[in-house]
Amino acid sequence: MVEISDDDLLAELGVAPEAKKQGARTAREERIIAGFEDIVRFREQHGHPPRHGEALDIFERLYAVRLDRLREQEDCRTLLKPFDAYGLLEGPIYSGADGESLDDGALLAELGVESKGEFDLTELTHVKPRAEVRTAEEVANRTPCEDFEKFEPLFGQVQSDIESGVRQTRPFELKAEIRPGAWFIVGGQKAYVAEMGEQFTTEHGRTDARLRVIFDNGTESNMLMRSLQRSLNKDDAGRRISDPIAGPLFSGQQTDGDTESGTIYVLRSQSDHPVVVANRDVVHKIGVTNMTVEQRIAGARLQSTYLLADVEVVATYKLFNINRSKLEHVLHRVLSPARLDLTIKDRFGNPVKPEEWYLVPLHIIDDAVEKVKDGSITGYEYDPREARLKLIDERRR
Repeated sequence: MVEISDDDLLAELGVAPEAKKQGARTAREERIIAGFEDIVRFREQHGHPPRHGEALDIFERLYAVRLDRLREQEDCRTLLKPFDAYGLLEGPIYSGADGESLDDGALLAELGVESKGEFDLTELTHVKPRAEVRTAEEVANRTPCEDFEKFEPLFGQVQSDIESGVRQTRPFELKAEIRPGAWFIVGGQKAYVAEMGEQFTTEHGRTDARLRVIFDNGTESNMLMRSLQRSLNKDDAGRRISDPIAGPLFSGQQTDGDTESGTIYVLRSQSDHPVVVANRDVVHKIGVTNMTVEQRIAGARLQSTYLLADVEVVATYKLFNINRSKLEHVLHRVLSPARLDLTIKDRFGNPVKPEEWYLVPLHIIDDAVEKVKDGSITGYEYDPREARLKLIDERRR
C-alpha cells in the first residue's frame, strides 16, 4: 500500500498547509517592542517625540531616556524598524550612556527616581514631580539670616501696611514682579527679595537670576528667580504683596518723592516671516518691564514671544508712580483691534501664537502714551481703518 503523506491528504481535501511560524520573540524583544509602542503613542498624542528636561512630566522624561537607549543599540533599531512610522529611531542621541538595560526601573534610577521590587510604569502614581523635589530642596537649603535684625522691622511694617490697607495681597501673576524690594507670601511665610544678581539667559532661552530672599522666620535662601516663580505658581495660597504706591496712573516727569517703577518699551522684529517682512515698519511689540529693556530682550531669538528673532528697540518711556500691570493691560486693550494674528512654530515644531504684537504705526503709540500721561487713555480705542485713536463712544456711532 502506498503511503500518503499528511500534506498529500490535505491537498486532496483542498486545504493548503499552513507555513510554519517563525520562532517566537524572546521576552526581551517583546518588552522592547512594548516600550517603543509607549513612545509611539506619546508621539501621536503630543505631536512631538518625548523630550528631556527637569521641568517636564516624569513619563515624558522616561520615554526620552528609553528612546535614547533604543537608538544606541543596533539590534533594537533592527527589531523596531517595522514599528517606527514616525522615524523616531533616526533622531539624535541626547546622552552617551550605554544602554545595556532597558528596564524602566533602571531608567528611572538614572532620572533620580527610586523604584522598589517589581516595577510597572502604569503604576507610577506617587512619584514627586521634579519641581516639587526642587521646592523641598530649596526649603532644606535655607540658612539662618545672620543680619536678620536689619530686615525684621521691615516685616513688621509690611504686616502693618497690609492691615491698614496701604498694601494689598493678590495672586502672583508675572515673573517680572520678582525684583529687588518685592514682597511675597509663599509657603505661608512672608518673603522679601533683598538682592538680585545679574540676569542671564539659560540654554532654553529663558531669563533667570540669582536672588537673596529673606523669610519672616529669620532664614534666607540664595535661590534662582525661576525657582521662586515656580514656588509661587505651585502654592495656591501664594501671593504678591503690593507696593504702597499712591498717586496717578502715570507721571511723565519725576519729582521729589516719586518712585521709578518701570519702562514702556516698543520693539521691532527682525524676523524673516513674510507677514513681518511685508509690514516691518508697523509691526511692533509693546510691553512694560521693571528691568532694563536690554535685560528684558536678552536671548530674543530663542524665544517664541519675540518671534524667534532678534529685535530692535525703537522707543522707551520711563514710568513713575505706576501700577505696571494695570498700565500694560490698558495699553493692550486700547490697541487690541490691531493685534497681530500670527502663528509660528517654536523650536520644537509646536504652533504658538505670540502676544503683544500689533500692526500699529509708531506715532500712534506715542499718542497713546501722551493720553496715558493726561489720564484720558481709558476713553480711547485704536481704529485700524482710520489709523488713529478714537473715543470709544465715537467708534460705536
